[in-house]
Amino acid sequence: MPISSMPVCEQRRLSRGRMFRRLQLLPVPLLLLLTGCTGQKAPPMFRDVVPVSAADVMSRDVPVQLSAIGTVVAYTTVSIKSQVNGEIREVHFKEGQQVRKGDLLFTVDSRPFETDLRRAEANLARDNAQLKQAEANLARDVAQAKNAAVERHRYQQLLEKGVAAPEQFDAARTTDEALTAAVNADKAAIDNSKEAIRADQAAIDSVKIQLGYCNVQSPIDGRTGSLLIHPGNLVKSNDAAAMVVINQVFPIYVSFAVPEQYLQDIRKFTSEGKLKVQAVIAGDDTRPIDGILAFIDNAVDSNTGTIRLKGSFTNQDRRLWPGQFVSVVLTLTTQAGAVVVPSEAVQTGQAGTFVFIVKPDLKVESRPITAGRTVGSQTIILKGLQPGEKVVIDGQIRLMTGATVQIKDLVQGK
Repeated sequence: MPISSMPVCEQRRLSRGRMFRRLQLLPVPLLLLLTGCTGQKAPPMFRDVVPVSAADVMSRDVPVQLSAIGTVVAYTTVSIKSQVNGEIREVHFKEGQQVRKGDLLFTVDSRPFETDLRRAEANLARDNAQLKQAEANLARDVAQAKNAAVERHRYQQLLEKGVAAPEQFDAARTTDEALTAAVNADKAAIDNSKEAIRADQAAIDSVKIQLGYCNVQSPIDGRTGSLLIHPGNLVKSNDAAAMVVINQVFPIYVSFAVPEQYLQDIRKFTSEGKLKVQAVIAGDDTRPIDGILAFIDNAVDSNTGTIRLKGSFTNQDRRLWPGQFVSVVLTLTTQAGAVVVPSEAVQTGQAGTFVFIVKPDLKVESRPITAGRTVGSQTIILKGLQPGEKVVIDGQIRLMTGATVQIKDLVQGK
């Protein structure tokens, strides 16, 4: 449609659009001249002074750290099982309860073992009585054997003198030999009674141990899990199924893995002292939990190329819970005098990384840098900056070398 046939308001709108596109094609100095002559303000991108936020380049001692994702694991886990066969008579705890070492957890029916104990004690009493009888028999037979030996010796002398008949000597000798055999038999009976008594005592000790197993106690301080067996159920000695699982949650471990390339550094700094480990819970970033490195695995995982580590935490406030995922920061050492800037200052262009420097005359300069690792909200600068200089941290999109800036916000020591 020809412009002349359009409404007047539409003609004006098209004319303004064409004029603006033509102005964009003009050189900047000419554009500034034209706008100055007409009294119009230049578009914001062409103003002389650009408001920016800046920060000082700082020199600081910066920790050398490794970050990873870790899993909270119990310091100790115990599966409680019965060591005797029997019926569960009573449960003495509630699910999720904190228990102490030695606390009573379960009671198994002890009546069969009490019967066995009484039987073993009766056997012991019987064998003790038999021992006393054997010792009395021995004393009697020893006395008779001594008399028989004297009689034998006397009849032997009388026989040699021709006074006693041979039959009398033979009778005395037979009596002597019989009593000697009786003494030996009594000694054997005493030995057998003593062996029986030792067996009875062992049986009593065994039954007492089994009676002790009827009271199932906690072997550690920890928190109980779900109750897996209830009163009235029968249990077997060392059954595959546990009755309850107890986790020791303070202290507690956080398990995490780091690339194997850091293993030598970890071993080196571990030999110099305990390394600090921090655990950060998702949603609670402002309250990291402090611990120490407690374990380095004895082998690198060949599938992942990582080494498994564990940090130990006191966990008195019980913020860490087994199975929980946390962010882990392992501090190896401290890098002294590192040059740092807020990470927002570091820009990336076609030629690499750079920052905008604010010079004393408030003009900016684009300067290439070599950036190192990032620590929190700061980036370590390996090359290109000196402490005391100022860098732009906000407003870079409107800047070029030589532009004049107005610092609206100077961040100190960010």
